[in-house]
Amino acid sequence: MMARMGMQVEQVEDVTRVVIESPLKKIIIDEPEVAIVTVQGQKVYQVGGGRSREEAAGSMTPQEDAKLVATQARVSVEEAAGALKQSNGDLAQAIILLKQKKP
Repeated sequence: MMARMGMQVEQVEDVTRVVIESPLKKIIIDEPEVAIVTVQGQKVYQVGGGRSREEAAGSMTPQEDAKLVATQARVSVEEAAGALKQSNGDLAQAIILLKQKKP
């Protein structure tokens, strides 16, 4: 039935980890089940199962962190650095704090 609808599913074997990265965090899924679903020429990667965990993006310097927070919260780099200090380096929490302060 799926073939009649133009849909194909292909299991990807031996996947040990999937990592989704954003400027603020990484989502790491260990031992996932991965499938490629093709519908009308478009590929969709489906990830399921496994154990997931989140990590803060650790490759940036404190100055880069402050610039990123400043951009996201639309404040000065100095204000962003203060919010980062208040949130113990948690970028998402710093952005939330700054956005809550805005009228």
